[in-house]
Amino acid sequence: MATNSTHTETPTVGLNADLGESFGAWKMGMDEALLQIIDSANIACGFHAGDPLVMRNTIRTAKANNVDIGAHPSFPDLQGFGRRNMVMAPDELEAAIIYQIAALDGMAKAEGARVVHVKAHGALNNMAAADYALAQVVARAIHAYDPSLVLLSPALSQLSRAGKEQGLRVAEEAFADRAYEEDGSLVSRSKPGAMIHGAEASLAHVKRMLESGGLISASGKVLSTPIHSICVHGDGPDAVNTARLLRDSLRAEGYTLKGLA
Repeated sequence: MATNSTHTETPTVGLNADLGESFGAWKMGMDEALLQIIDSANIACGFHAGDPLVMRNTIRTAKANNVDIGAHPSFPDLQGFGRRNMVMAPDELEAAIIYQIAALDGMAKAEGARVVHVKAHGALNNMAAADYALAQVVARAIHAYDPSLVLLSPALSQLSRAGKEQGLRVAEEAFADRAYEEDGSLVSRSKPGAMIHGAEASLAHVKRMLESGGLISASGKVLSTPIHSICVHGDGPDAVNTARLLRDSLRAEGYTLKGLA
Protein backbone atom coordinates (compact mmCIF):
# COMPACT_ATOMS: atom_id res chain seq x y z
CA MET A 1 0.00 0.00 0.00
CA ALA A 2 1.45 3.36 -1.05
CA THR A 3 1.21 6.11 1.51
CA ASN A 4 2.21 9.78 1.64
CA SER A 5 1.52 12.63 4.03
CA THR A 6 -1.75 13.73 2.45
CA HIS A 7 -3.61 10.60 1.41
CA THR A 8 -3.52 6.86 1.15
CA GLU A 9 -3.79 5.10 -2.19
CA THR A 10 -5.06 1.54 -2.25
CA PRO A 11 -3.54 -0.44 -5.13
CA THR A 12 -6.13 -2.06 -7.37
CA VAL A 13 -5.89 -5.18 -9.51
CA GLY A 14 -8.31 -7.88 -10.66
CA LEU A 15 -8.38 -11.61 -11.32
CA ASN A 16 -9.75 -13.01 -14.58
CA ALA A 17 -10.16 -16.46 -16.11
CA ASP A 18 -11.13 -17.93 -19.49
CA LEU A 19 -14.39 -19.78 -18.94
CA GLY A 20 -17.41 -21.25 -20.70
CA GLU A 21 -15.16 -23.62 -22.64
CA SER A 22 -17.25 -26.76 -22.30
CA PHE A 23 -19.06 -27.99 -25.42
CA GLY A 24 -22.16 -30.15 -25.38
CA ALA A 25 -21.50 -33.23 -23.25
CA TRP A 26 -17.76 -32.41 -23.11
CA LYS A 27 -16.84 -30.60 -19.90
CA MET A 28 -13.83 -28.38 -19.33
CA GLY A 29 -12.66 -26.36 -16.36
CA MET A 30 -14.09 -25.59 -12.96
CA ASP A 31 -16.21 -22.61 -13.87
CA GLU A 32 -18.65 -22.58 -10.97
CA ALA A 33 -15.87 -22.63 -8.37
CA LEU A 34 -13.81 -19.99 -10.17
CA LEU A 35 -16.80 -17.69 -10.58
CA GLN A 36 -17.00 -17.47 -6.80
CA ILE A 37 -13.42 -16.14 -6.67
CA ILE A 38 -12.51 -14.10 -9.76
CA ASP A 39 -13.57 -10.58 -10.77
CA SER A 40 -13.86 -10.89 -14.57
CA ALA A 41 -14.82 -13.84 -16.79
CA ASN A 42 -13.75 -14.19 -20.42
CA ILE A 43 -16.47 -16.37 -21.92
CA ALA A 44 -15.96 -18.46 -25.07
CA CYS A 45 -18.22 -17.47 -27.95
CA GLY A 46 -18.52 -20.76 -29.82
CA PHE A 47 -15.64 -20.52 -32.29
CA HIS A 48 -13.03 -22.38 -30.20
CA ALA A 49 -15.27 -23.74 -27.44
CA GLY A 50 -18.62 -23.14 -25.83
CA ASP A 51 -22.11 -23.47 -27.21
CA PRO A 52 -25.30 -21.43 -26.70
CA LEU A 53 -26.36 -23.25 -23.53
CA VAL A 54 -22.87 -23.17 -22.03
CA MET A 55 -22.66 -19.45 -22.83
CA ARG A 56 -26.03 -18.75 -21.23
CA ASN A 57 -25.34 -20.78 -18.08
CA THR A 58 -21.88 -19.21 -17.65
CA ILE A 59 -23.38 -15.72 -17.97
CA ARG A 60 -26.05 -16.59 -15.41
CA THR A 61 -23.47 -17.85 -12.92
CA ALA A 62 -21.21 -14.84 -13.51
CA LYS A 63 -24.11 -12.45 -12.95
CA ALA A 64 -25.13 -14.26 -9.75
CA ASN A 65 -21.59 -13.82 -8.42
CA ASN A 66 -21.23 -10.16 -9.54
CA VAL A 67 -18.43 -11.10 -11.93
CA ASP A 68 -17.83 -8.85 -14.95
CA ILE A 69 -18.60 -10.54 -18.27
CA GLY A 70 -16.27 -10.44 -21.25
CA ALA A 71 -16.33 -11.92 -24.74
CA HIS A 72 -13.49 -14.33 -25.58
CA PRO A 73 -13.41 -14.53 -29.41
CA SER A 74 -11.00 -16.70 -31.36
CA PHE A 75 -10.13 -17.93 -34.80
CA PRO A 76 -12.80 -20.33 -36.16
CA ASP A 77 -10.96 -23.41 -34.86
CA LEU A 78 -13.23 -25.64 -32.80
CA GLN A 79 -11.16 -28.76 -33.45
CA GLY A 80 -7.91 -27.07 -32.42
CA PHE A 81 -9.39 -25.21 -29.43
CA GLY A 82 -8.33 -21.96 -31.07
CA ARG A 83 -4.65 -22.67 -30.46
CA ARG A 84 -3.63 -23.16 -34.10
CA ASN A 85 -2.21 -20.21 -36.03
CA MET A 86 -4.45 -19.19 -38.90
CA VAL A 87 -4.26 -16.65 -41.72
CA MET A 88 -7.52 -14.89 -42.55
CA ALA A 89 -8.37 -11.91 -44.73
CA PRO A 90 -8.67 -8.84 -42.48
CA ASP A 91 -12.33 -8.17 -43.35
CA GLU A 92 -13.24 -11.83 -42.75
CA LEU A 93 -11.51 -11.89 -39.36
CA GLU A 94 -13.00 -8.54 -38.34
CA ALA A 95 -16.49 -9.85 -39.16
CA ALA A 96 -15.83 -13.09 -37.26
CA ILE A 97 -14.81 -11.16 -34.14
CA ILE A 98 -17.85 -8.87 -34.33
CA TYR A 99 -20.08 -11.94 -34.78
CA GLN A 100 -18.70 -13.56 -31.63
CA ILE A 101 -18.96 -10.45 -29.47
CA ALA A 102 -22.52 -9.92 -30.68
CA ALA A 103 -23.48 -13.51 -29.85
CA LEU A 104 -22.28 -13.22 -26.27
CA ASP A 105 -23.69 -9.72 -25.86
CA GLY A 106 -27.10 -10.87 -27.10
CA MET A 107 -27.09 -13.74 -24.64
CA ALA A 108 -26.02 -11.41 -21.84
CA LYS A 109 -28.83 -8.96 -22.62
CA ALA A 110 -31.35 -11.80 -22.48
CA GLU A 111 -30.14 -12.44 -18.92
CA GLY A 112 -30.23 -8.78 -17.88
CA ALA A 113 -26.43 -8.53 -18.00
CA ARG A 114 -23.92 -6.80 -20.25
CA VAL A 115 -20.57 -7.45 -21.83
CA VAL A 116 -17.89 -5.25 -20.26
CA HIS A 117 -14.73 -6.31 -22.06
CA VAL A 118 -13.17 -8.39 -24.83
CA LYS A 119 -10.14 -10.66 -24.61
CA ALA A 120 -8.92 -12.54 -27.67
CA HIS A 121 -8.29 -16.26 -27.21
CA GLY A 122 -5.33 -18.52 -27.86
CA ALA A 123 -3.53 -18.16 -31.18
CA LEU A 124 -5.46 -15.02 -32.08
CA ASN A 125 -4.33 -13.35 -28.84
CA ASN A 126 -0.73 -14.54 -29.18
CA MET A 127 -0.43 -13.55 -32.85
CA ALA A 128 -2.07 -10.14 -32.35
CA ALA A 129 0.22 -9.50 -29.40
CA ALA A 130 3.20 -9.65 -31.78
CA ASP A 131 1.72 -8.55 -35.14
CA TYR A 132 0.58 -4.92 -35.24
CA ALA A 133 -1.45 -5.29 -38.45
CA LEU A 134 -3.39 -8.20 -36.96
CA ALA A 135 -3.78 -6.30 -33.69
CA GLN A 136 -5.37 -3.43 -35.62
CA VAL A 137 -7.97 -5.83 -37.05
CA VAL A 138 -8.91 -7.01 -33.54
CA ALA A 139 -9.07 -3.46 -32.20
CA ARG A 140 -11.17 -2.27 -35.16
CA ALA A 141 -13.66 -5.09 -34.68
CA ILE A 142 -14.14 -4.27 -31.00
CA HIS A 143 -14.47 -0.55 -31.72
CA ALA A 144 -16.93 -1.19 -34.55
CA TYR A 145 -19.19 -3.20 -32.27
CA ASP A 146 -18.98 -0.96 -29.19
CA PRO A 147 -16.20 1.58 -28.57
CA SER A 148 -17.00 1.61 -24.85
CA LEU A 149 -15.81 -1.99 -24.42
CA VAL A 150 -12.55 -2.57 -22.56
CA LEU A 151 -9.82 -4.46 -24.42
CA LEU A 152 -8.09 -6.89 -22.07
CA SER A 153 -4.76 -7.57 -23.74
CA PRO A 154 -1.28 -8.85 -22.89
CA ALA A 155 0.82 -6.17 -21.22
CA LEU A 156 3.40 -4.48 -23.47
CA SER A 157 1.89 -6.05 -26.59
CA GLN A 158 1.11 -4.76 -30.06
CA LEU A 159 -2.52 -5.50 -29.23
CA SER A 160 -2.41 -3.03 -26.35
CA ARG A 161 -0.82 -0.47 -28.64
CA ALA A 162 -3.44 -0.96 -31.36
CA GLY A 163 -6.28 -0.77 -28.84
CA LYS A 164 -5.07 2.53 -27.43
CA GLU A 165 -4.56 3.99 -30.90
CA GLN A 166 -8.10 2.90 -31.82
CA GLY A 167 -9.39 4.82 -28.79
CA LEU A 168 -10.36 1.81 -26.70
CA ARG A 169 -9.84 1.60 -22.96
CA VAL A 170 -7.09 -0.99 -22.54
CA ALA A 171 -6.48 -3.17 -19.49
CA GLU A 172 -2.98 -4.64 -19.34
CA GLU A 173 -2.96 -8.33 -18.41
CA ALA A 174 -0.31 -10.51 -16.78
CA PHE A 175 -0.46 -14.29 -16.37
CA ALA A 176 -0.16 -15.97 -13.00
CA ASP A 177 0.91 -19.30 -14.45
CA ARG A 178 3.01 -18.44 -17.52
CA ALA A 179 6.67 -17.53 -17.93
CA TYR A 180 7.79 -14.55 -20.02
CA GLU A 181 10.47 -14.03 -22.66
CA GLU A 182 12.83 -11.03 -22.71
CA ASP A 183 10.46 -9.07 -24.99
CA GLY A 184 7.40 -9.62 -22.79
CA SER A 185 5.90 -12.39 -24.93
CA LEU A 186 4.87 -15.66 -23.34
CA VAL A 187 7.30 -18.55 -23.37
CA SER A 188 5.91 -21.04 -25.89
CA ARG A 189 3.99 -23.93 -24.36
CA SER A 190 6.29 -26.23 -26.36
CA LYS A 191 9.31 -25.08 -24.31
CA PRO A 192 10.31 -26.33 -20.84
CA GLY A 193 9.35 -23.95 -18.06
CA ALA A 194 6.56 -22.27 -20.01
CA MET A 195 4.01 -23.08 -17.31
CA ILE A 196 4.33 -22.15 -13.64
CA HIS A 197 2.90 -25.00 -11.61
CA GLY A 198 1.28 -24.77 -8.20
CA ALA A 199 -0.61 -22.07 -6.33
CA GLU A 200 2.35 -20.97 -4.20
CA ALA A 201 4.67 -20.60 -7.21
CA SER A 202 2.02 -18.62 -9.10
CA LEU A 203 1.49 -16.33 -6.10
CA ALA A 204 5.23 -15.69 -5.81
CA HIS A 205 5.36 -14.89 -9.55
CA VAL A 206 2.43 -12.46 -9.30
CA LYS A 207 3.79 -10.72 -6.20
CA ARG A 208 7.18 -10.21 -7.85
CA MET A 209 5.51 -8.59 -10.85
CA LEU A 210 3.23 -6.32 -8.83
CA GLU A 211 5.98 -5.27 -6.45
CA SER A 212 8.47 -4.58 -9.25
CA GLY A 213 5.93 -2.74 -11.40
CA GLY A 214 6.16 -4.90 -14.48
CA LEU A 215 6.47 -8.28 -16.12
CA ILE A 216 9.45 -10.39 -15.12
CA SER A 217 11.17 -12.50 -17.76
CA ALA A 218 12.44 -16.01 -17.12
CA SER A 219 15.94 -14.53 -16.77
CA GLY A 220 14.76 -12.03 -14.13
CA LYS A 221 14.56 -8.89 -16.29
CA VAL A 222 11.85 -6.41 -15.23
CA LEU A 223 9.74 -5.02 -18.09
CA SER A 224 7.95 -1.97 -16.67
CA THR A 225 4.19 -1.79 -17.27
CA PRO A 226 0.94 -1.25 -15.41
CA ILE A 227 -0.82 -4.51 -14.56
CA HIS A 228 -4.60 -4.20 -14.32
CA SER A 229 -5.68 -7.84 -14.26
CA ILE A 230 -4.11 -11.22 -13.51
CA CYS A 231 -5.20 -14.23 -15.57
CA VAL A 232 -5.56 -17.66 -14.00
CA HIS A 233 -6.07 -20.36 -16.64
CA GLY A 234 -9.34 -22.02 -15.76
CA ASP A 235 -8.47 -25.37 -17.35
CA GLY A 236 -5.46 -26.14 -15.13
CA PRO A 237 -5.58 -28.57 -12.19
CA ASP A 238 -4.39 -25.83 -9.83
CA ALA A 239 -6.79 -23.17 -11.11
CA VAL A 240 -9.18 -22.94 -8.17
CA ASN A 241 -6.49 -23.19 -5.50
CA THR A 242 -4.36 -20.63 -7.34
CA ALA A 243 -7.22 -18.17 -7.77
CA ARG A 244 -8.26 -18.49 -4.13
CA LEU A 245 -4.72 -18.05 -2.84
CA LEU A 246 -4.16 -15.03 -5.07
CA ARG A 247 -7.42 -13.42 -3.96
CA ASP A 248 -6.83 -13.98 -0.25
CA SER A 249 -3.12 -13.07 -0.31
CA LEU A 250 -3.54 -9.91 -2.39
CA ARG A 251 -6.34 -8.70 -0.16
CA ALA A 252 -4.18 -9.37 2.87
CA GLU A 253 -1.42 -7.30 1.21
CA GLY A 254 -3.81 -4.35 0.92
CA TYR A 255 -4.93 -4.69 -2.68
CA THR A 256 -8.49 -3.95 -3.76
CA LEU A 257 -9.70 -6.57 -6.25
CA LYS A 258 -12.10 -5.30 -8.92
CA GLY A 259 -13.54 -6.31 -12.27
CA LEU A 260 -12.87 -4.45 -15.51
CA ALA A 261 -16.05 -2.35 -15.55
